[in-house]
Amino acid sequence: MHFTLKFCLSYRYAADSTHLRLRSTSWSAPIVWSDTYNASVLAKYYERHPVMVGLIVFAVGRYLWLYLGNFLNSANTFFMVNQRVIIYIMLDDFYYVPWINLNRYRTVKIFKIKQEWKWQDISMMRMKIISEHIADHIRYEVGYVFCVDVDRVFKANYGLETPGDSVAQLHAYWYKESPNAVPYERNESSEAYIPEGKGDFYYHAAVFGGTPAEVLKITKECVEGIMSDKGKNIETVWHDESHLNKYFFLHRPTKLLSPEFCWDSRQDKTPDIQTVKLSWEVKYYGLLRRLV
Repeated sequence: MHFTLKFCLSYRYAADSTHLRLRSTSWSAPIVWSDTYNASVLAKYYERHPVMVGLIVFAVGRYLWLYLGNFLNSANTFFMVNQRVIIYIMLDDFYYVPWINLNRYRTVKIFKIKQEWKWQDISMMRMKIISEHIADHIRYEVGYVFCVDVDRVFKANYGLETPGDSVAQLHAYWYKESPNAVPYERNESSEAYIPEGKGDFYYHAAVFGGTPAEVLKITKECVEGIMSDKGKNIETVWHDESHLNKYFFLHRPTKLLSPEFCWDSRQDKTPDIQTVKLSWEVKYYGLLRRLV
């Protein structure tokens, strides 16, 4: 059984004295902000209907020793507090796994994956690895699963307001822009192509989730698009994120998370952003993209 908090069911903006915020979509999917849910109501419901939640994170190359420790410590503190959680760590070197004193209800499972030599291949091939692990075992172990980039840090309770059948993250840079202004893939030969004037929102691949069955569909369809493009020697503008946006263009998500759930701390907070739930770490691109 899956529970959805009752949000506004119309396509409208909620106004205060300083700004307008979209709280639901034209297809009546809720957009979750820090003030659109009652945490105590959710906690009482899930006390009677407990759920296991999975958290998948990739840590390969220099991402492993730069970011994994902070990610795990913050997830241990803020992700799904008092819920049963399995953290699935996909990495290419066991040597750098940090020691974490896990809180109650937490389990960590570590899987070694093949090292890729191009950062673009790492970015895109994670979809394939996620789909394989969900099909093999994750779908039997959890009720919901989230995939989160390792170069993020949880800053506040990231909890039961977030699960849904299919969950997409509004990109902090583009959430107020029209579809014509966002960086969809515009190469008509790509499987990720979205025509000018089409689309709803631009979604960030740093966070997505849902039921295992839905995440399996998301990742499998993205993999098919990625592999088709590779066969045509096409590299999309934002790699797996371009294919994720195409998936959600064709299969609209049932829940959207506001930019509070993945905010770039280098940006000044707008009046929209009341509580940052998950923050971007500084990215050292020159270092990170030299994987060996």
